[in-house]
Amino acid sequence: MRSAYTVATIRAAEAAAAARIGEDALMQRASAALATVLLRELRGRRGRVHGSRVLVLAGSGNNGGDALFAGARLAGRGVRVSTWRTGSAVHEAGWRALLAAGGRELDAAGALAELAAADLVVDGVAGIGGRAGLRSEVAAFARACAAAGTLVVAVDLPSGIPADPPFVSLAAAGDTGDPVPVPEPARSTTGNGLATHFTAEVTVTFGGLKSCHVIEPARSACGRVELVDIGLPAMEPELDCWEPADVRAAWPVPTAGDDKYSRGVVGVDAGSHHYPGAAVLVATGAVRGGAGMVRFTGRSEISAAVVERLPNVVGSSGRVQAYVLGSGWGDREDGPDVVAGAVASGLPLVIDADALGMLPHRLHPQVLLTPHAGELARLLGLAREQVVADPVAAVRQAVVRTGGTVLLKGASQVVATPGTGRVQVAVPGPAWTAQAGSGDLLAGICGALLAAGLPAPSAAVAGASIQAIAAAGRGPVAPQDLLLPLPLA
Repeated sequence: MRSAYTVATIRAAEAAAAARIGEDALMQRASAALATVLLRELRGRRGRVHGSRVLVLAGSGNNGGDALFAGARLAGRGVRVSTWRTGSAVHEAGWRALLAAGGRELDAAGALAELAAADLVVDGVAGIGGRAGLRSEVAAFARACAAAGTLVVAVDLPSGIPADPPFVSLAAAGDTGDPVPVPEPARSTTGNGLATHFTAEVTVTFGGLKSCHVIEPARSACGRVELVDIGLPAMEPELDCWEPADVRAAWPVPTAGDDKYSRGVVGVDAGSHHYPGAAVLVATGAVRGGAGMVRFTGRSEISAAVVERLPNVVGSSGRVQAYVLGSGWGDREDGPDVVAGAVASGLPLVIDADALGMLPHRLHPQVLLTPHAGELARLLGLAREQVVADPVAAVRQAVVRTGGTVLLKGASQVVATPGTGRVQVAVPGPAWTAQAGSGDLLAGICGALLAAGLPAPSAAVAGASIQAIAAAGRGPVAPQDLLLPLPLA
């Protein structure tokens, strides 16, 4: 499991490390690691280092200093290094080191002219203190890099993207509230809701991951993230980011002594006359998610369709260890009473889709809500863009509001639960799961994991992760085909 940290936490750790070993020593560790990555990328692209051409963009902060010192190391290895000082100032020691090693200075026009010949661009414009968006000249260069397909290696993070959310400018997204203060051109977005930014193929970051490295839409702009240990002290994470090994470790695997009851019985009440397929998909998720038994407790006219597709589903009431409610309900008159009764039972429970608008006043932590961004926005009385801009804040707010555990579905899937400030992030995957029915299937999977005894946060992250892992290996297939067999080997 990886961790990600806030800018404030990283800053405090950097200050502590600098007090112990000195700020210059800390920067030399970072620049040496950055240079190692740059040399490896050049060898991989050109098969050699000597004679390569690297263009360094250096801002006025320590991030620019890291880039300049790394450029000096490259120049000492025979690389032709040019640099554009993009800020009003520059890290003086780094600048002197680069010039002494044979680097040459360019202005904005010269940097654009040099771009076609560059094997690699080092983005050292802005660091973790940067805000969304870029100044016009730098923004034009970032767009030129993207158009040319130039290899960009970002220092700490791609410039133009903040380290902490909100990543999306709400003014650009059409929110009616106060806009997030960003440099111009804040409203010139790049198709993903982000202000103009660099898109890196590789990002070299120091000390700890930041939110932008693990949460979309910023994550995709970072490319492959290489984390470098520069000797920072232990820090308190904000995000716990699951990896496939964590999913394997958490997934309940039956033993020789298990039977269908000990593996977990899931009660499913889903679907309606208009959406019978939702019931089939939820039950499918529960069956293929490993439930020992699935009982369909919903309306009788839907039960027949479920049992026809899944003959191992029991169409009668009885003992259950977890419920799944709401998928495909539509405007169901008795829905609030059904939800209230399930919550009052004290059993683990997944509440999805239409049932999210039928919640009682207070939930318990084993009640798992599974909204997408639009549903969560309605639950909180926010604009959808506000949820997308800062999903971590949104799930935390939902936990405070409801008392339950919340899984926000989407490009990044994040989970918050009462009693802890940390937010968990599911394993990321390709967008093949972005299709109708995937959420219904996920609700069933989470129900199976709850019935098997997993705490709601673990059930949520493991369920969301297993879909991503399966999609990564399967490509464009129907939602119900993403789990056979479970990709846990």
